[in-house]
Amino acid sequence: MVALFLAANALDSARETLETFGWEPKLFLSQVISFIIVALVLRRFAYKPILAVLEQRRQQIADAQLNAEKIKQQLAEAEQRHAEILAKANAQAQKMIDEARESAAHVAERKQQEAVAAAEQILAKAREASAIEHEKTMTELKRELGRLVVDTTAKVTGKVLTSEDQRRLQEEASRQIAS
Repeated sequence: MVALFLAANALDSARETLETFGWEPKLFLSQVISFIIVALVLRRFAYKPILAVLEQRRQQIADAQLNAEKIKQQLAEAEQRHAEILAKANAQAQKMIDEARESAAHVAERKQQEAVAAAEQILAKAREASAIEHEKTMTELKRELGRLVVDTTAKVTGKVLTSEDQRRLQEEASRQIAS
């Protein structure tokens, strides 16, 4: 009974407070419905498209970073191949020079000079071949990097690049690699 009295008293107190502040259930309900409609419209036409665009940009940036890592890896591999070719050529040339010197010890002075001259020519040819291979590798890498830069730029900017834009980007990438 006391509980019933307290509940009725609390209900009267709440009713008086609501009347004091001018609360009307119909107006409150219409405001709640309006808020829900606005929230749903914003969610569908504003938040979802914005979040989709942000996710697309995030993915493009991740792809660009992945392409940059691939380019770095390819450059490192090309430099490693160049170093291996040069080391192999130097080792072969040094081996030939050593063999020529050993055999020259058994032969007259004139034969020794001919063998050393031949070994030095081989070394020069090996270095020349190594330099040509390095230049070929670097040219190929620059061309591939230029292509990747153009592709990545086209993906990130979202526009079709003209042949002039592509040529300019490839030249710029080549200049940066050369320096």
